[in-house]
Amino acid sequence: MTPAEKYAESYANTIRQLFTDICQNRQSADRVLASYFRLNKKHGGRDRRIIRETLFALFRWHGWLQKLPATNEEQRWFRQLAACGLLEQHSWQPIQQAWQLRGGLLPHSAAPWKDLTEAAELLQLWFSGTEFAPSELVPDWFLTHLPALDDAGLQALLQSFCRRPPLWLRVQHQSAATARCALEQAGYAVSPSSHVVDAISLGHQSINLNEVALYKEGNIEVQDLASQVIGHICAPKAGEQWWDACCGAGGKSLQLAAMMANQGRISASDIRPNALKELQKRAMRSHADVIVPMLWQAGTLPVAQDAFDGVLVDAPCSCTGTWRRNPDMRWLDEESAITDKPSLQLAILQQASAAVKAGGVLLYATCSLADAENRAVVDAFLASNPQFQLQVVQHPFTGADTRYLTIWPHEADTDGMFVVRMLRMA
Repeated sequence: MTPAEKYAESYANTIRQLFTDICQNRQSADRVLASYFRLNKKHGGRDRRIIRETLFALFRWHGWLQKLPATNEEQRWFRQLAACGLLEQHSWQPIQQAWQLRGGLLPHSAAPWKDLTEAAELLQLWFSGTEFAPSELVPDWFLTHLPALDDAGLQALLQSFCRRPPLWLRVQHQSAATARCALEQAGYAVSPSSHVVDAISLGHQSINLNEVALYKEGNIEVQDLASQVIGHICAPKAGEQWWDACCGAGGKSLQLAAMMANQGRISASDIRPNALKELQKRAMRSHADVIVPMLWQAGTLPVAQDAFDGVLVDAPCSCTGTWRRNPDMRWLDEESAITDKPSLQLAILQQASAAVKAGGVLLYATCSLADAENRAVVDAFLASNPQFQLQVVQHPFTGADTRYLTIWPHEADTDGMFVVRMLRMA
């Protein structure tokens, strides 16, 4: 056995162990992988990259990979690894070739695909009798929960799920141009957003933010472009009173603080103490003195009623809009991840609405693409709360006016998000 074949065998065994653990224990791939690397410090940067990228590719293409014909499970596993390398154009060729040979496949490396039709054709070079439909790349139940999409839109969405998302940063306390220059001088290739002025992309580069001066000084934060759009729809003003009702680790609270020039007050609540501790650390690094974390305990509104210029409800949801970033959740979750949420979302929105003062705004957002968690929740709320009126907002990527804003992942290389803005009339 050649050295490359030995490495290929070792990688294949490790990846199989991780893939099996994730599927059997239904734990997130990020968590399982982080735990594995903590316990196995023998792996260098190249090892980690091969293991990580192949593992996530297995989930990204799982709907097709599970169909690959094989004479036994061992051959099927190596064929799946080889297919991942072909579809994602992985650069570790000796390992790829060893996996192809172990799978009984002719050595092959093709040009990158432009759409899912071309991706399917790549697999059919090896598996000519097997059909690969784009719709098989997501669970059947997912498609039944989407709002109406034409064929082109659906194909674009499914195709986006098969592309790794870029790393988006949000610049604060300085111009995006200044931050880009600093990152470029540090050796990073940086791309600005053509839609959001303070957003920049690092693409798929690896970066240790704890070693980046801009991050340590509080001038950049990791925040997906679609998430940044939510803050711009909020449009807070300096000196206002805002409540981030479901703040999590506080990415949107930090954005609101920056947009308010650190003037006013942002109450940030969550039911998880650890999330609030993380927010406190991030707020300290970002010099966001206006953020006041507070625990939201069951049954008790953590803030005063009729007191806020703006309330943001970024509700807990199925997170189907983040499937590009977390392809494992596409197959670990069941339909109940969507159907179990609307009643809770409506209850949170109803409770939080009491904090909006007359003339203030209420925003409801999710990182879900499912109608049941988005428009249906908003319509149910409005039906029993006539004092709130939907406002027209502008789609940041298309310029179209809408009252129900869905940000699709394929529109600007982002996560998927939904948001509405409501005005309290009295």
